[in-house]
Amino acid sequence: MLKLRNIMTSDVVSVTPLTTLRDAMELLARQHVSGAPVLTGGRVVGVVSAADLLSFAASEPGVPREREEPEDTEWRDWSDLPLPDQSDVENEPSGEFFTDLWDDAGAEVTERMESVDGPEWDTLAEHEVREVMTRQLWAMSPDDAVEKAAELMQRARIHRVLVVDDGKLVGIVTTTDIARAVAERKVQGRTYVFNRDREFREPWS
Repeated sequence: MLKLRNIMTSDVVSVTPLTTLRDAMELLARQHVSGAPVLTGGRVVGVVSAADLLSFAASEPGVPREREEPEDTEWRDWSDLPLPDQSDVENEPSGEFFTDLWDDAGAEVTERMESVDGPEWDTLAEHEVREVMTRQLWAMSPDDAVEKAAELMQRARIHRVLVVDDGKLVGIVTTTDIARAVAERKVQGRTYVFNRDREFREPWS
């Protein structure tokens, strides 16, 4: 069984709640990552993504406005999530969308994030990560199976999970990490057989 500790990224790029949006944007662009955990004193309090930053920038055409104080961090138990609605599978984005988020953003978005000298980015220096970060956190143990992480990502429709050991952040696993493990044949596929009625069933069912 392939575990998350075998594919996770241990050297995690992170920010703090007080990091300005401009600094966060520059960091993600420089490191070529699509998101980062938000830490306070070593404790994870949220996650911020390039999509969060771009959405904020797009919603701020003029003078920055007062924003409500966000709610507290909410941890979720992945096992309680309902199974995905199979009838809506055709409307789901393809796997390539999730495994190549940064490249799919396009040259124009990438260039804008790498060049923050223009006046349109001035407001990003006046706001902080805590205003836009996601406080609903998904975390798993380093000894959890990669298949469980893939199931969680599908159910919750997320692109990354935090890997936490004894309350401490030890790594992060993204859809790209899982896709790479599958491509390198590190993840074992399920085996299906026929029963006497010529119907598919899994060997353990």
